[in-house]
Amino acid sequence: MSRKKKSGTACAGALLACVTAFGGALASPAAASPAHRPATPPPVSDFKGVNWADPRDNFAHDAVVPSGLSASDGYATTYAKSRAVIGGFSELGANTVRLPVNPASVNGPFWTSYRGAIDAATAKGFKVILGYWEADNAKDGKIDDRASWDRMWARITSAYARDSKVYFEPMNEPFGYTAQEWTDIAAKWVSTHGNVPRDRILIGGYKYSEDVKPVCADPRLKGTRLALHNYGFWHTDWTSVDQWKQDFKSRIGDCASRTILDEFGATMTSGLDYNGPVNGSNEVAYIQAATDIIRELGLGSVYWPGLRSGDTYSLTTLQGTGTNLSLTVNNQSGLDRLHWAWKR
Repeated sequence: MSRKKKSGTACAGALLACVTAFGGALASPAAASPAHRPATPPPVSDFKGVNWADPRDNFAHDAVVPSGLSASDGYATTYAKSRAVIGGFSELGANTVRLPVNPASVNGPFWTSYRGAIDAATAKGFKVILGYWEADNAKDGKIDDRASWDRMWARITSAYARDSKVYFEPMNEPFGYTAQEWTDIAAKWVSTHGNVPRDRILIGGYKYSEDVKPVCADPRLKGTRLALHNYGFWHTDWTSVDQWKQDFKSRIGDCASRTILDEFGATMTSGLDYNGPVNGSNEVAYIQAATDIIRELGLGSVYWPGLRSGDTYSLTTLQGTGTNLSLTVNNQSGLDRLHWAWKR
């Protein structure tokens, strides 16, 4: 994500299913990721998801660790915690989770444990989007270290290229590149990882993943999916739902059938009613427009974030300790709008 947000006190909401400590034997990480046999690729509209993010935001120079997990946990504990959180996301109606990766997470010892989160999600039937974030100490919209990035993706695809539930997003918000530079990098990634089906690759749009048209138009990227981002705080003076809808459409062009809006969000801890009249709120207008456009155009969608501790945009708050975790909804009207978008 491309902004800093103030922490806020989460509102309590409806309690989601509490998952108790995981028991029983676990397969090794290598055995815990069966090769899901590919069938007809799902349309983008089947991506109904949430981001699961590090409390610090996913820009980190060390291992990126989603809220509720710990870099000191082993595979079994990570799997158990993740099974609880993913179970909570399922109760929201989601079937997709977007998880961050970076070289520190994947090229180091945490990878063996972190695979537990991926495996717990796919075991639940979730689609998992793995997206690369650059470090917070080199935040220029460019890949921090190309050699480390290459090693990271080689390790990830070696583990999950055959798992049809796992999707790959080479970079989150490549704002440091021109459109030509970024499409050249993306095309090289696709060529290098020719064992990954193109429909399981998400190429971020230009700049802050904010415009998918240049990526969509590149014939070298034919068959890939497109990752779009859009946020209400980009235009705080826009209080017209129609104005927001036109903005969304201008960023998508004729590429809706390939587009997954894998970051969009607004404040969920201030009591805003996203079902009610706009009443001069740019956030209400934005969320209503976003969810209308997702539904109208059949976009994929992954809300930012489903869970990030301390984030006022977080749809849920984490409850419990250890592996006995559950989620509470911070704003029911926000969830209602997601359900509208997902035709649920």
